[in-house]
Amino acid sequence: MLKVAFLFDPKNDWIRAHFPKELEKTKKFKSQILYDQSQVRGFDVVFVLGYTKILKGEILSDNKLLLVVHESNLPEGRGFSPVQWQILEGKNKIPVCLLEVSEAPDAGDIYLKSYIHLDGSELYDDIRSKQAEATFELVTAFLQEYPKLTPYAQVGEKSFYKRRTSKDSKLDVDKTIREQFDLLRISNNQDWPAFFELGGTEYTLKIERKVN
Repeated sequence: MLKVAFLFDPKNDWIRAHFPKELEKTKKFKSQILYDQSQVRGFDVVFVLGYTKILKGEILSDNKLLLVVHESNLPEGRGFSPVQWQILEGKNKIPVCLLEVSEAPDAGDIYLKSYIHLDGSELYDDIRSKQAEATFELVTAFLQEYPKLTPYAQVGEKSFYKRRTSKDSKLDVDKTIREQFDLLRISNNQDWPAFFELGGTEYTLKIERKVN
């Protein structure tokens, strides 16, 4: 029976809340959910989901295949927070790639590709939900087809997104809400809310959709 591991990051665990029960309770393969890469040994397939630490050491050699999900039209948009950066670029159709883990970040061969479709009204939780849905659709499709799938190499010009910090959530008091709505949309009200400075004072601005 196929041995499958799902590696999550305890400090970046938003995607774990969307984990489909059918992937956890299935007779098609034996699966484990792990949070520490030192425990990932002897698996046929390892899905690395939302894991922010660098993979190194024995995990790279003690498992047959490690896969990661990245949301961009690779090799464009390698790096950090690709969904957020593309929303700020005004994109509503965002590619999602399931690719092999490689020594260079986000440079592995691609097994499957899908898309996140947005209408421009989604807030942070909505965006994460659609991101998770696209991720697990790729995971499920891979497990249904494995080992028949053939990966393909990335082709094209590389580009990289930088790591986002809390400073990237700063609003410009001289711009309109409409101009900065995408920045509000991707802000996390709890962990990295939008903010602005006025008169030497910093203010936090949180956004919620009105419930009728």
